[in-house]
Amino acid sequence: MTKPLPSPDSPLRIGTRGSPLALAQAYETRRRLSEAFNLPEEAFEIVVIKTTGDDASLIAKDRPLKEIGNKGLFTKEIEDDLLSGAIDIAVHSMKDMPTLQPQGLLLDTYLPREDTRDAFVSPDVKTLADLPEGAVVGTSSLRRRAQLLNYRSDLKVVEFRGNVQTRLKKLNDKVADCTFLAMAGLNRLGMSDVASSAIEPEDMLPAVAQGAIGIERRADDTRTADMLAALHHHETGQRLSAERAFLAALDGSCETPIAALSELNGGTIRLRGEVLRPDGSESAAEDRTAPVEDAVKLGQDMAQSLLDKAGTGFFEWRS
Repeated sequence: MTKPLPSPDSPLRIGTRGSPLALAQAYETRRRLSEAFNLPEEAFEIVVIKTTGDDASLIAKDRPLKEIGNKGLFTKEIEDDLLSGAIDIAVHSMKDMPTLQPQGLLLDTYLPREDTRDAFVSPDVKTLADLPEGAVVGTSSLRRRAQLLNYRSDLKVVEFRGNVQTRLKKLNDKVADCTFLAMAGLNRLGMSDVASSAIEPEDMLPAVAQGAIGIERRADDTRTADMLAALHHHETGQRLSAERAFLAALDGSCETPIAALSELNGGTIRLRGEVLRPDGSESAAEDRTAPVEDAVKLGQDMAQSLLDKAGTGFFEWRS
C-alpha cells in the first residue's frame, strides 16, 4: 500500500445513489472491504449523492428516460464527486453504466454477479404467459417493452418509473396489471418473495450486465486500486467484458432495446445477444461461443453480425 489503510478517523468514502437498492449495494461493498482488510465498518463512510435520475419531479411526471437524458442521469454527479476527490470510490449497478468512463476514472472491479433474470411481478397472475389479452404492463425499460410487444402485441405498455418501492406502490394502486424488476435487486433487498416468478433468459434475455455491481475509482489512486483488487470477482469481469463489448459496438444505452447474457463453462464463454425495434415488430438474435480469452472479440463480432442482420434503418428511431 502506498498510503495507510482507512480508519474511523480517516475513512474511505463510498459514493452511492440514495435508493434502498443503491444503499444495499454500497453496504455490501463496505462489508466486503471490512472483511478483506479486517477493518471496522467505521473505516468506510457511505456518502449519498443525488443524481439527475433521482429527481423526484422528473420521476413524478413519468417521463420516459429518453426524454430526460441517458445513462449519465444516474452517474454524472457521482463521477464528478469522484473526480474532485469528494469520494474515493463509487458503487454502481452495472446495467446503468455507460461503456466509456470519464477521463481519469476506471471501472475495473466487479463483485460476484447475482441472479441475472427479470422478475415478473403481479398481484393476480403467476407468470407472463398467464396475462389476459390486453393486459396493462408497467415498465420504463425500452428493452422490456420491445421484448414484451415482440412476444405479445396485444399487451398495453405504460411508463412505470421509480425505484423498487415506487413501482410496487404503483402496482398496488392498479396503475398496471403487472411490472418487471430485476431478481438481483429483489434478492439484495431481501424481497425475493415479491416476484410472482422469475423469467428464464430463453423467454426474456436480460439487460447487459444485469445483476452485477461495479466499483469505480480514480485511475491514479494506487491505494484504492490495491484494496479493490482484493474484491474483484474475475469470472464476473470476464462475463461483463463480452457483454459490454457487445453493447459498446452497438453504441447502446439503457434507452436502446438491446439484451445480452454471457455464461462461462470452463475455458469457454457463451454469449447470447438480441436487438429489437422499440415497438417489438422486429428482432434479431444470435448465440455464440468462444474461448474465454476472446470474450471482447466475441462481443464485438456478434454486435457487427446483428447490425448486418438488422440492416439499414433498424435504429433510425434513435435520431
